[in-house]
Amino acid sequence: MAEQLRFDLGDGDRTGGQLRVAVFASGQGSNFQALADAAADGKLGGSIELLVCDRAEAPVVGRARRAGIDAWVFDPKAYASREAYEGEILAELQRRGVGLVVLAGYMRILTPVLVDAYAGRMINIHPSLLPAFPGMHAIRQALNYGVKVTGVTIHFVDGGLDSGPIIAQRALEIGEGESEASLAERIHAAENALYPWAVRGFAEGRISLDGRRALVSADAGAGADDDSADK
Repeated sequence: MAEQLRFDLGDGDRTGGQLRVAVFASGQGSNFQALADAAADGKLGGSIELLVCDRAEAPVVGRARRAGIDAWVFDPKAYASREAYEGEILAELQRRGVGLVVLAGYMRILTPVLVDAYAGRMINIHPSLLPAFPGMHAIRQALNYGVKVTGVTIHFVDGGLDSGPIIAQRALEIGEGESEASLAERIHAAENALYPWAVRGFAEGRISLDGRRALVSADAGAGADDDSADK
């Protein structure tokens, strides 16, 4: 198994002074596209070094290739365990000097192989106001429960299910009789705006961890749609 290293965002984790980012995704890749577009416009504060994907047919793979971003695609069934393929992924991240892992619709449960190696250096986006409605089908859960407000949460990743320290949230009111498709569209738009903001804030050193609390300075990610984040 690949050796696990601790990443400290030193010069080895940056390209031309920018943070090196790996994005993990399994599906359509709208959040990946938002991050790639921000990087291309110089608004991400970092470069996307790699897409990691567990489905060769996923549309996000095509998005990466069109953007000129390397894609590391693997078949989980070809490995004896999750730890086995995560060991290979970790080795590739280390080889590239990746300093931040961004989960963007990655549909695999992570093991300590990656979570421990990137403690405080891995973030996720979830389509609810955590801690409400963790896990799968969060939009449907919110509608079925009858809440009037839901939203988007960006959080650090720990060993639990959507349980890491919260970095930012954006609330959205649910319309009377709103469909799951309509709410999903609005939530995805909020995610697409909020995620580049968070990555830039992290890259600029304005987002940090203090125990259970994520600390966010007032000007985190300044210039990147700041009004999209409720910090």
